[in-house]
This record gives sequence, structure tokens and C-alpha cells, in this order.
Amino acid sequence: MNILQVIPYFAFTRGGDVNVCYNLTKQFTQMGHDVTILTTTFDYNKEDTDRINNLKMVPIEYKFNLALFIYSPKMKKWLENNLEKYDVIHLHELRSYQNNIVIKYAKKFNIPYILQPHASTPKHINKSIIKNIYDFFYGNRIMKNATTTIAVSEEEAYYDRLMNAKDVRVIYNGMNLEVFDNLPKKGTFKNKNNITSPYILYLGRIDALKGINYIIEAFSKLPEEYSEYKLIIAGKITDYKKELDKIIKTNNLENKIIFTGFIDENDKISIYHDAELFVNPVKYMGGVSITVFESLLSNTPVIVTKESGELVEKIDAGSIVEYGDVESLKNEIIKSLTDKELTQKQMLNAQKYIRENLDWKRVSNNILNIYYEALEGSE
Repeated sequence: MNILQVIPYFAFTRGGDVNVCYNLTKQFTQMGHDVTILTTTFDYNKEDTDRINNLKMVPIEYKFNLALFIYSPKMKKWLENNLEKYDVIHLHELRSYQNNIVIKYAKKFNIPYILQPHASTPKHINKSIIKNIYDFFYGNRIMKNATTTIAVSEEEAYYDRLMNAKDVRVIYNGMNLEVFDNLPKKGTFKNKNNITSPYILYLGRIDALKGINYIIEAFSKLPEEYSEYKLIIAGKITDYKKELDKIIKTNNLENKIIFTGFIDENDKISIYHDAELFVNPVKYMGGVSITVFESLLSNTPVIVTKESGELVEKIDAGSIVEYGDVESLKNEIIKSLTDKELTQKQMLNAQKYIRENLDWKRVSNNILNIYYEALEGSE
């Protein structure tokens, strides 16, 4: 099969959608399919995909970027000259300039497209005015005409259906499980970074929707017996750190909190494995967060909000708190740090489920079956 993956940017620092596109592509090419990733030069690094055989990268020059609406008009010519040879199109993200034009050529050449919004569908989280305007002109049509929409969770599927998606399938994102088969020696990250204290970890994007401010406030309320603990906040530094610094200063935590910046793949497992606890108190993440499962596979217990804990709650894999409830978060941190029998049971529940259901090969086969269904329906 000749598969076209479309994503507005391709840089691992952008997070989940890029990782999903990359891992699906890697699996499809290993199965013998030909895959092209159509993207832009925005943040693009050729070396990120050089190792994948049977892959063609097409990074189109962009003119400007407005809040990740990346204007790349030269893509039209490429689509006109090349799209007809593809069997199926997989669109990553919902609201992009690239989707606007790809769907026009998909219709022209009668090629089915699959849409994977990556939990971006809801309008109530942020940028609601911009999202409503975009959806009025493009988004609703993109969603409605997709052969199938792939949701990352039941929560996201609900919002996709509100936009009249005609066929929504819930397929949880996959994981590279083999990297967790042999965990690094305990203390690897701490020794590398001269950290001697036990620590609580947040790892992810640093912005206002992630609830990092609530972790800091809950951490500041821990009793004296946890005074030796540090809080590590790992992720690419953004302007939002200035807001967090104010909270840190107000609570006299300057010597208790460590910002690591972006963590690459070589250090990711060791930073999880050395942590006493992983906390992910986000406002919205489509119901499921892969970082939560990475932590559990690294033998580190988790606390999450329902917004990132759909599966955690379903399989009893960790503690659930309400977004913004600092007192509850503090109490759950204490509980998770002291009740080792409970957290061990939860980690075993998670590890069994993940290994049986979330391997990238299994997930990729599920998506490949959707491609075949789309092809049958277009004949």
C-alpha cells in the first residue's frame, strides 16, 4: 500500500502527534508498505527520520507560522503532481492549513482520508474563538468527510461525534515496549545530574493547561517529614515558566524545584525510574497520556486527573484527583508515597494491560485495517 501521512510540522519537541506519526510510519514500512510524510520545514530536522527505510520525507517550505497555522502554499503544486499515486491519506491534527488543501485534492483524485485529531477537537479548552471560526469554514467539513476518525480515547470520541464525524474508532496510542524490558540501574538519572534527594516528577509540556502550578502548590503543603524531597519539572522551557517562578518564590521553594528543560529519549526512562512518584494533573489531554504509562512501565506510581486518566481509572492503575484540587492532590501524594502495597498493585495492573494492548505493532495493525476498510468503501 502507498500511504501518505500529513502533519503540519515534524519535530519531536512538538510531542505526541509527531511521535504517533513517526511510530506508525516505522511499523508500516517494516510491514513492507511505502510511506510518505508530507510536512513543512517548520522545526524540521532531516536526521529524525533518516533511519526509516521505505520512507519518503517531503518537507514543504512554509511562508509564515501563526499559532501553528503554518502557511505552505507550495504544497498545492506537490499535491497536484503526486497525490494521485497514493492509496490512502492519514491526516494528523484537525486544524491546519495543510488539511485545508489536502482534502480538496483528495476529493479531486477520489482518495479516502483518515483523520486523527490527537485530542485537539474540543473548543472549550483554549483558543475557542479561533477554533470556532476555523471549524465553521474548514474543520466541520474535514471531520464530516473523513472516512474514519481515530480518537485517542472515549472522551475525545465524544467531541468528535459532536462535530458529526461519521465513523469514530477509539484506538489508544501505542508504545515502544521493548525499551522498558531492561530498565536502567536505579539512580542513573540522579547520579548524572548530581541529585541526591528523592523526587516527585512532572514531565511534559510546560503551559497553563498542564496543572503544574497545582503540583507546586500541593508540594509546598507537604508535611515536614517530606522536607528532603525535590520536585522535578521536566520539559521544554516556555514563557509560562515565569508564572511558575512567581509561585515558587511566593512559597520559598527556590531550592526545592528543578527545571531540567527538554528530556531526550536517552534520559527519559531513567528520569521516570528514579522518581518516587509521577504527577500529571492536566486540565485536558483527551483522556489518556502516554507519559503516565511510560512512568508505570518504569515502576513509578502515578497520580492523574480524569482528563489524562481514562484508562488509569478503568484498570485501577493509579490515583485520580480533580483538576485544580490542591488539597486532594497533596493528600494523594502522601498516600502514594506511603502505601507501597497499593501502588505496587496498581503498577502491576497497568503493566499487564499495556503489554497486552498498547504495543505499537498491535496498534498499527488496527489502524492498517481501517485503511483497508477505507479502500474497500471507495471502490
